[in-house]
Amino acid sequence: MTDLLTPIQAALGLPHTPIPFTSSGALPSAFAVTDLACASIAAAGQAASELLHQQTGRLPDLEVDRRLASFWFATSIRPIGWSVPPLWDPVAGDYPTRDGWIRLHTNAPHHRAAAESVLGACADRAAMAGKVAQWAKSELEQAVVDAGGCAAEMRTWDQWQTHPQGQAVNAAPLIQLASLPGQGSKAWTGSVARPLAGIKVLDLTRVLAGPIASRFLAGLGADVLRIDPPTWNEPGVVPEVTLGKRCARLDLNDKSDRAVFECLLKDADILLHGYRADALERLGLGTNERRQLNPGLIDVCLNAYGWSGPWQNRRGFDSLVQMSSGIAEAGMRWKQADKPVPLPVQALDHATGYLMAASAIRLLAQRLSDGTGGSARLSLARTAKLLIEQGPGTSEALRAEDVQDQGLIVEQTPWGPAHRLHAPLKISGTPLQWALPATELGSHRAQWR
Repeated sequence: MTDLLTPIQAALGLPHTPIPFTSSGALPSAFAVTDLACASIAAAGQAASELLHQQTGRLPDLEVDRRLASFWFATSIRPIGWSVPPLWDPVAGDYPTRDGWIRLHTNAPHHRAAAESVLGACADRAAMAGKVAQWAKSELEQAVVDAGGCAAEMRTWDQWQTHPQGQAVNAAPLIQLASLPGQGSKAWTGSVARPLAGIKVLDLTRVLAGPIASRFLAGLGADVLRIDPPTWNEPGVVPEVTLGKRCARLDLNDKSDRAVFECLLKDADILLHGYRADALERLGLGTNERRQLNPGLIDVCLNAYGWSGPWQNRRGFDSLVQMSSGIAEAGMRWKQADKPVPLPVQALDHATGYLMAASAIRLLAQRLSDGTGGSARLSLARTAKLLIEQGPGTSEALRAEDVQDQGLIVEQTPWGPAHRLHAPLKISGTPLQWALPATELGSHRAQWR
């Protein structure tokens, strides 16, 4: 367990302190998914603990529950009398090609349209399968990507090692942290109970890593404002990830909305974004422009495939990175299956989200100390490397979830009442607690409180 925590602590500049993981068992997988869940959550908690130590002189104790960490890496919300919509579009998934397997990611309407522009309109999986089977996997992957869509052929870990993008990922640090001279020396306005009170987090991220990061920051008291484009929706994850946040919509191509956004950015402490590496540059909101607007900004970003190499601007998601990097192929061999076997949860997303949150808190502590802004870059593919190289975890099963795992508070969401699982992380004196229930996208005004 500490084998995964140690490199994360090193990447974040955290002390190599052992953190107790309580309960036993693990999610069934070829990889140490539960260990990754515990280590990434522990690192985010340790970053908060070190911030409190810096500001108060007291170092809180930490503890992570293996069962709850595993459950939160799937879903934390337990609806009462209603259901969360399906996570996947009907034709998203893995398909056999002439020479192997490919995954098509079609959850967003424009991504499905891109796939269908290559393959033809498909009403269901059977129709899609018939068309995919006529292609070679590499040719179809490239054709879908060229059309603006999202696809990944199944590769082995060894094949990924020799791929130019795999080599670029291998050469990158787990977290690329940088200090930037700024004017961010605001006083700490938090407390032991709410260490991030008064911190404004501008969240431009969508499914799933970035929203996990901002949900954690909200649980420590941060004022999180999520911004989505006018028509974006992700109904299968919104009830899970909007906990504790206010959600607004802006069109950054619209002049008046752009002015609103720039005002929000000037006042933000932390910016989270998960656009492809060149996307904000093309909007005229590149690194230099952001720093001019807000010299003390803490700028935390992620992408799928890393920040160098030929795929740095490629669209990607957790499930696609699992296919590209050898995880799904290793799972297939582990389970002796005849098709790709992904991780039991979207662990790359969740773990990278907690690492983003930890990075933001570390940079905030530095800014409180010396007034410098800073940036952090993370990628799902680099988190995948951490997991793959750890090797297998324990085969002991987790004890099944029961009603005792749920908190007593009933969360009143727009879709109906719900419980949340107890938080998997305990920071002594600092309970993870969210002041706002999950909410619909676009349900608030684009302004700070």
